[in-house]
Amino acid sequence: MSLLEIRALQKGYRSPDGQRQAVIDIPEFSLAAGQAVALAGPSGSGKTTFLHLIAGILTPDSGSIRIDGQELVGMDEHHRDRLRATAIGYIFQSFNLLQGFTCLENVLLGMSFGSGIDRSRAEALLRRVGLADRLHHFPRQLSTGQQQRVAVARAMAGRPKLVLADEPTGNLDPANAKESLALIRESCAENGSALLLVSHDRDILKAFDQVPSLADINRAARSLPLRA
Repeated sequence: MSLLEIRALQKGYRSPDGQRQAVIDIPEFSLAAGQAVALAGPSGSGKTTFLHLIAGILTPDSGSIRIDGQELVGMDEHHRDRLRATAIGYIFQSFNLLQGFTCLENVLLGMSFGSGIDRSRAEALLRRVGLADRLHHFPRQLSTGQQQRVAVARAMAGRPKLVLADEPTGNLDPANAKESLALIRESCAENGSALLLVSHDRDILKAFDQVPSLADINRAARSLPLRA
């Protein structure tokens, strides 16, 4: 059985003139435990919407999303949040760190929604990503690359079975992008997590053996008006 199983997934929005614009129309997609896949697609093609549907941040119009055997679609908010906290790690392009909290506190807060706070693990994760001397620094006191490392540590804090990465190197220079990608993949491998990364960066995509295009699996992406 696949870790992630998607069937007949659809999501659309109403345009200002009242017309429905399909964004996601995916007949099927699956990801095995421990598998690493990069999904290619230009900006505006629906990559972030797809990840947000898998994470339960957005609700689909129809279809099925099963994660580790649990059906996400139709799940009540409490159980959906619980599944997200215990099974999914999310690495955002903009990092989404809480600016009023230290690096350590950001990771601890991520843990608090899942299996519980483990300070020693949080500290170990930050050491693992090279931030042993930045535990009590605030995000504003870090470089962009260091903030991304905190985001990786936070995503791995709950030992997720599935890690979703949305253009995780989009705000990084080439050297930091390469280092961050290596860190994400190594962290997933060490934890046994499956990884689904979306990107339009060819240098990032070529580091993966499996790189389907979003348009290959998403019928809506073939006709979407792409944004810059």
